[in-house]
Amino acid sequence: MFQNVSNDSVLGDMQLQDQHVKILHIEDSVADQALARLSLKRGLLPCTLTTVDTLPAIEDALQTQKFDLILADYHLPGFTALDVWDLVRTRADAPPFVLLSGAIGESAAVDIMRLGISDYLLKDQINSLPHVIKRAIEVHEARLARRRAMQELAQSEKRLAELTEHLHTSIEQERANISREIHDDIGGSLTAVKFDLAWMSRNSPEGTLREHAQSALAMLEHALGASQRIMQNLRPPVLDQGLVAAVQWLAQDFERRTGIPAQLHTSREHMEIAPAQQVAVYRTAQESLTNISKYAQASRVTLDLSDHEGFLTLEVTDNGVGLTQEARDKPQSFGLRGLSERARTVNGWLDVSSHPGRGTSIILTIPLTDIET
Repeated sequence: MFQNVSNDSVLGDMQLQDQHVKILHIEDSVADQALARLSLKRGLLPCTLTTVDTLPAIEDALQTQKFDLILADYHLPGFTALDVWDLVRTRADAPPFVLLSGAIGESAAVDIMRLGISDYLLKDQINSLPHVIKRAIEVHEARLARRRAMQELAQSEKRLAELTEHLHTSIEQERANISREIHDDIGGSLTAVKFDLAWMSRNSPEGTLREHAQSALAMLEHALGASQRIMQNLRPPVLDQGLVAAVQWLAQDFERRTGIPAQLHTSREHMEIAPAQQVAVYRTAQESLTNISKYAQASRVTLDLSDHEGFLTLEVTDNGVGLTQEARDKPQSFGLRGLSERARTVNGWLDVSSHPGRGTSIILTIPLTDIET
């Protein structure tokens, strides 16, 4: 059996001013039920109390009604407040739970609160009941708001990660398309012009015409070299030969351009890696070497590529000037942030270890379980 008793009045607390509180009151003493209603009335708390004193009635009330708070005595005929808490705590819409009892000590009440119960109050302090209920509801609503905010943040981060992955994929596809067009159209046309200029240079008489042909041929060679570099940066054909070969080419190209020794260590010569993960590793190595050439002032670079213990790992280390925390956190530091976002698109992560004057290590780690599926 349960009964509803309404207790309407003006509420002084502005946060609950427009809220009519629905309370499930678990109490078998008629006198204590009346004391609770009187305390809430004196506290100017507009509320409706649904009073129950058996477990079946509690279950029925929870199934058929929605409550803002549960107020329970500890000892009741045949059960305790802990039995009620076991019914309530697993519910997704579980309201705050306040223990109102004179049958347990304070230390025992504190132990009960550690189970998740919102608050407790001794019956000889029942005049504080309105304040305790208001506080319990406010704390509960704050927790719900925080939970909703965390869920919204998680959803936002998920959408951002999906967008980042889509952007990286689209960019790589567009790079591949542009590289292919340069190779097939521009590269083919420039090569044909090169043959014609070479023929003109060989068959022209000594003089101005041959000099112009040779000058045009030299400019054309420069254009062909530039188109090759652009294609390599857009989508290096060496990736088709495998990840190890691609990273090795990056190291050799870096050493040739900068004069800084760059050594690659690998766990094996060939690694079967999915295309998306290959691109992530390649771009991480490329961006790391670019940053070293611009800022590190290094005299030695080491690249380690391994696939041990269930993880694919790339570590790029230099002995340069290092990075300060301020440099890493500055708003314009998009290079490392971009690498971190790229790592997330393949379920990996990026670690940066650096000390001023002692060099920098950039470590990309990708779970192999996500690669081999």
